[in-house]
Amino acid sequence: MRSTLLKALVAIAALACGAHALAQNYPSRPITIVVPAPPAGATDVLARVLAEEIGKNLKQPIIVDNKPGASGMLGASLVARAQPDGYTILLSHATPIYYAQYMFAKVPYDVRRDFAFITEICSASLVLAVNKDVPARNMKEFVAWAQTNKGKVNYGSFGVGSSSHLLSAHLSESRKLDMTHVAYKGEAPMIQDMLGGQIPMSIGTLGTMAPHITAGSLRPLAVIGEKRLAELPNVPTMAEAGLPDEEFKPIGGVLLTAPAKTPAPILARLEKEARAAVQTAAMKARFQAYGLVGMGNSSEAFRKNFEASGPVIQRLVQVSGAKVD
Repeated sequence: MRSTLLKALVAIAALACGAHALAQNYPSRPITIVVPAPPAGATDVLARVLAEEIGKNLKQPIIVDNKPGASGMLGASLVARAQPDGYTILLSHATPIYYAQYMFAKVPYDVRRDFAFITEICSASLVLAVNKDVPARNMKEFVAWAQTNKGKVNYGSFGVGSSSHLLSAHLSESRKLDMTHVAYKGEAPMIQDMLGGQIPMSIGTLGTMAPHITAGSLRPLAVIGEKRLAELPNVPTMAEAGLPDEEFKPIGGVLLTAPAKTPAPILARLEKEARAAVQTAAMKARFQAYGLVGMGNSSEAFRKNFEASGPVIQRLVQVSGAKVD
């Protein structure tokens, strides 16, 4: 038994030394950031700015590899199966990490088992807004108007299972509004129909809605989140507007993860550099351009947010009917 124990200790020590040596030499070649979204979108642009900022400090080029498909699960599954050496990491929107396990019957990975959490880069600034012709100036008036027109009010979303769909469905169900969901292939066509009066209400990103809010074509009634937005200081949060539901707190955003079993020193280095990059002027400019809120939290805080969000997302998906078999 003593001999077996000694061998085990020697093996553990060897593994620790190997991981330490690997981390000391990291990175010695280019790193790939997989983005499970098409080029030119907000997630892709953030990935490229982040890659440039981190690459400066790591003194290695960082390549952005777009792998869209299957609601982000294609790119996520590639990283889940990659070598856990810190040279392939995932910068993703929330769907494949936060939402997929509750929305899809078959997910080609297990987030808890297959990923190491690094940091949440930012969260989205979501705004509930109405067309200028809707006779509501606040959430209380909107709920009363929608109840008076029960069954006649449509709301738009930028896709089945999107945050705009899930949150609007919860609003409709919880306040007995009986609103009808109209799904669009992206936020741009949703906003166009909203401007045209085909849909009176939607929940969208500040980055897309801001020009139309400034022009007076859309009227913001409330912000999804725990704090007011600097860009909309007079617009209350949902809680301030009288809807304190846990579902109306922000969930997910843009996330940085790595394959599970990536050595702890490498994860720590990536976390340090990513969190520093979030504070740079280049990243802050991009956050502002897209109406995003910079985060750069610790890996522990990221995991805590992930675990706490599970029951909330599960309820949202159930109410919305967004479950895909």
